[in-house]
Amino acid sequence: DMAHFAGLVAGKVFTGDENPVPFAQIVTTTTHKSLRGPRGGMVLATKEFADDVDRGCPMVLGGPLGNMMAGKAVALAEARQPSFQDYAQQIADNAKALAEGLLKRGATLVTGGTDNHIVLLDVASSFGLTGRQAEGALIDSGVVTNRNSIPRDPNGAWYTSGIRLGTPALTSRGFTTSDMDVVAGLIADALAATKPVMTSAGAPGKAKYTIADGVAERTQAAADELLGNHPLYPGLEL
Repeated sequence: DMAHFAGLVAGKVFTGDENPVPFAQIVTTTTHKSLRGPRGGMVLATKEFADDVDRGCPMVLGGPLGNMMAGKAVALAEARQPSFQDYAQQIADNAKALAEGLLKRGATLVTGGTDNHIVLLDVASSFGLTGRQAEGALIDSGVVTNRNSIPRDPNGAWYTSGIRLGTPALTSRGFTTSDMDVVAGLIADALAATKPVMTSAGAPGKAKYTIADGVAERTQAAADELLGNHPLYPGLEL
């Protein structure tokens, strides 16, 4: 399954042993995420398994949507263009820049960095928070992430000790490595200003949190300003 990194395969950032297509008889992927298409999926198969895939898929799928099929066709056509390789490389470059920006601000990252589009930030070690608290505080501050467990996570899969950050969406908006350093600063500052609410037993809670006065509002304003430099549709007033 290459759901997360299909765009990096199509964009030739992942080659050789990092590309599963030449080695696997069956490969599955989503068409959104780094491939940048509509929500959906694909099954790729060698000729020996093609009939099996064709027989199996209609049995477990609902009715196809014409607009989704058209969207997938457009996404795959875009993935064949040379400019898609530039986009895919920028995804990886932006992720590295985001990781470096967090590291220089004292954060702890799982694996110490990244070679793909994902950065996994250990918020428990870095800021004394659970992933649930960090996720909520960042949403309050205008930064959307999601909680994610880390290896041997002491907080389990619900509260977690990490948050996951990805760069495909911001890269599509035109963000570069210098922008990602600013994003890293916004994330680090917001989380540094967030504290767990203590339980009745006097221990740090895992769900509730407080943010220092004004930090969420300032972070939201800075995020809005940064996004304003990279409009969704340049030239259109939305």
